[in-house]
Amino acid sequence: MWQQLRNAWYRKRLKRLEYDHLFAPPPDEEWVSVDCETTGLDPLHDEIVSIGAIPIQGDRILTSQRLELIVRPSVAPNVDSVRIHRLRQMDLEGGLPPEEAVRRFLDFVGNRALVGYYLEFDVAMLNRLVRPFLGVPLPLRQIEVSGLYYDYKFAQQVDGNVDLSFDLIRRDLGLPERETHDAFNDALLAAMMFIKLRKLRTGR
Repeated sequence: MWQQLRNAWYRKRLKRLEYDHLFAPPPDEEWVSVDCETTGLDPLHDEIVSIGAIPIQGDRILTSQRLELIVRPSVAPNVDSVRIHRLRQMDLEGGLPPEEAVRRFLDFVGNRALVGYYLEFDVAMLNRLVRPFLGVPLPLRQIEVSGLYYDYKFAQQVDGNVDLSFDLIRRDLGLPERETHDAFNDALLAAMMFIKLRKLRTGR
């Protein structure tokens, strides 16, 4: 009920009516796994440098339909972030302007729910672009894979000290190792976690 009231309030303040479909009910059995790399870890001051998004339909990850964007930030990435995602200032100079990046992202995602690992941070960073563009933050449903994993372990009567680190979840679910801190690879692993946890929950 709270989400419906919130979205009704957002909808009235939408600046671009061509994106009214974002408020429609999401399609069944469709999601988009999302990950962002950034200039740093402060959502108030840092900016996105890359976005990876991969559609999920049922138990299928549609990597051939993925979205990969390099975004040109207005601030240089700090040294620590460059060590992590390996995107240097010279790599970002040919990236998309932020408004074009957010347009492509919104057109790609549509009204599908978002899936991700510690998605709250990624959505906060995306909203740095979305709010000026739409006039409102992203209204899409969000599914946190670390939360799904915690629920899975709790159902096994594991004590409350559940390690929610990305690599631990990957290894515990028997998923392959991939190079991390790359927007596409991290979105792909989050999608694999999501599907595996759904299967474990339903017993399929």
